[in-house]
Amino acid sequence: MRNWWRIVLTFFLISHSLIFSFSQSLTLVELNCENLFDCHHDSLKQDTEWLPASLRKWTPDRYWRKVNNIGQEIISCSQSSLPDLVALVEVENDSVLRDLTRRSLLRNAGYEFLMTQSPDVRGIDVALLYQPFSFRPICYDYLDVTPLEGMRPTRDILYVQGETLNGGTLHVFVVHAPSRFGGEKATRPNRRIVMERIVDAIRLLPPDAKVIVVGDFNDYADSPSLHYLEANSLYNVTSDAIGTHGAKGTYRYEGRWQSIDHVLVSTVLCDSIVQTYVNDAPFLLEEDKKYGGVKPFRTYNGYRYQRGFSDHLPLVVRFRL
Repeated sequence: MRNWWRIVLTFFLISHSLIFSFSQSLTLVELNCENLFDCHHDSLKQDTEWLPASLRKWTPDRYWRKVNNIGQEIISCSQSSLPDLVALVEVENDSVLRDLTRRSLLRNAGYEFLMTQSPDVRGIDVALLYQPFSFRPICYDYLDVTPLEGMRPTRDILYVQGETLNGGTLHVFVVHAPSRFGGEKATRPNRRIVMERIVDAIRLLPPDAKVIVVGDFNDYADSPSLHYLEANSLYNVTSDAIGTHGAKGTYRYEGRWQSIDHVLVSTVLCDSIVQTYVNDAPFLLEEDKKYGGVKPFRTYNGYRYQRGFSDHLPLVVRFRL
């Protein structure tokens, strides 16, 4: 099996180079990795749930299977080439990202990465993997979010400005908004201030800037936080994205498909969208025995380890440069 994936990866690397010789396109993937933690305790973070001696028994074997699973998931997102940009949510630290890009199935893919170092109490962050030959970072920053009263510190927003193959400039914001734990209405202001932080940063850019805002918003396309972004000249280009093997969104809760992962772009990029879809390759799915149909094949079902991938499916957008 491992040798098979090496052959597949080599094919993708070769085809990726050939395709970019004849066309100028860019593929973006967004994926919530569902707790991509290493097995080591960070004394400054609440990560004891993800240790070998914890109830989850998060051993090195399970960790490395998870890292390779995420690599396999990224490879499967495009049939013709490797994704150029991969926005990752719920990754613990740069050690995990080094393992993913240097020691997993992706080790020959050439990915580099940038990530945040947030005050999130659990220690989870966001990151952007990029292919240096198709996206060259010019600068990057962490946009911190000042918590409201009674709100836990949340993830920073990753901002990356980079140059694409055709010499154009992209401004990419990777976000993981606060959860709905405690109730949607009660936590709505927590997500609103994250969106306000993004909009304030975009207002500092030129009016014709090519902007991509991507990540896990913990809100749906018709939620107030998404409407706020749309009211500020951003367009949700993935609101109707579905898969080809039964997925009607990136996430399934109590038998209902939903999308809390989104990609929004500025006006100037709208005509550049070639394709949007959810990657619901069969190996990323399992039977939903309670509600029928299929659901994402996640790593844990409660505390029961089941060797899966993530509770979210990857979201894919292909741009024409």
